[in-house]
Amino acid sequence: MSVVFRMSQLHFCMWLGCFLTLGSLCNATAKDDPAGLVKDKPAEGPFVETDRGYMVPYKSTIPGTEIEFEMIPIPGGTFQLGSPEDESDRTEAEGPQKTISIEPFWIGKYEVTWDEYKRYMELHDIFKGFESFQMRAVKDIHGPDVVTAPSNLYDPTFTYSAGEGPREPAATMTQFAAKHYTKWLSILCEDFYRLPSEAEWEYAARAGTDTPYFFGDDPDELEDYAWFEDNSDELRHDVGELKPNPWGLYDIYGNVAEWTLDAYTPEGYGFIKSDQATAGEAIRWPEKEYPLVARGGSFEMTAAECRSAARLGSDDEAWKADDPNVPKSPWWYTTYPGTGVGIRLLRPLNAPETDEAKEAYWKARVEYVEWVADHRIDNEGRGARGVVDLELPKAREELKDKEAEARN
Repeated sequence: MSVVFRMSQLHFCMWLGCFLTLGSLCNATAKDDPAGLVKDKPAEGPFVETDRGYMVPYKSTIPGTEIEFEMIPIPGGTFQLGSPEDESDRTEAEGPQKTISIEPFWIGKYEVTWDEYKRYMELHDIFKGFESFQMRAVKDIHGPDVVTAPSNLYDPTFTYSAGEGPREPAATMTQFAAKHYTKWLSILCEDFYRLPSEAEWEYAARAGTDTPYFFGDDPDELEDYAWFEDNSDELRHDVGELKPNPWGLYDIYGNVAEWTLDAYTPEGYGFIKSDQATAGEAIRWPEKEYPLVARGGSFEMTAAECRSAARLGSDDEAWKADDPNVPKSPWWYTTYPGTGVGIRLLRPLNAPETDEAKEAYWKARVEYVEWVADHRIDNEGRGARGVVDLELPKAREELKDKEAEARN
């Protein structure tokens, strides 16, 4: 079965709206029965055929909670990364176009919500509790099972000013915090989650199209698909309220911009030398703290800034202008447009095999960022770190019992 045919089939089935029928079949997380991968060809709904079986949509529950998130399969293929020279609103950073080959992956049907992200935020107090009761000692602060939790918000009005509803997309977190979210979730769920690369994100957003938007070239149609400057009322909105793209992804434009793995390159994609690079070869790994790339535009941004090829580069001074800390927080932004940046999960079909290879996607890759986080935790008591494993939900309940006993 060719890639072109699989892409067409996926588009057709999602147009019919039938992809939810398989969700209840795909919640397994054991390594011998991976979530979202089945042996038999599905009778209905979207799927991607691979040499390991059929990738299908699935729902997964965050262990220790009743909170679910949904993942959609995306077929492999090739596409043109960036915008053509004659595309309206193109910037220099969106070219030159490069041919990129993409391996199949799953990606979040929705952006990560506050309901999901706040479970990660709770780690701060949980890890502090473990320290107080001398539970679950951390032996290697940068070990493969150690996760850094963000500091508690010193002024939530910055973070929640545009909304904090459980189904609204989480926002204002740094790329460093977003990466540790994916690490925490991966260890708990026993599946490998990470941020998408720029190439993977744009491939999923375009959904087989080559126009400025997946629906065409008329920005007046964007209000049907995205919360952006013209229709958001300066607020984040519940995910999934507007129309999805052809591959079933909601809010891929607008609502919140979405972190990628990449460093921002003002000169565009000229660093990619291959005539047909892989997604991995197309990653521009960060070598310094700023700028990094978010994609898709946000509720605060213009239609042009929501195009499939549009890139947003982070900025230390602008995005943390209202942060009084020295050094500034490694986990939170306080100022536009950082207040409009969030997360969409990606899970590759073939996960890295070693802890070291996985950690390459989860760590900051910039020594200064790691130093600031360690400094805030060890010297200022802001933020926390702890061990994450399959025993964490049980340990959390034990901590509650110990805290109740101490209060009595």
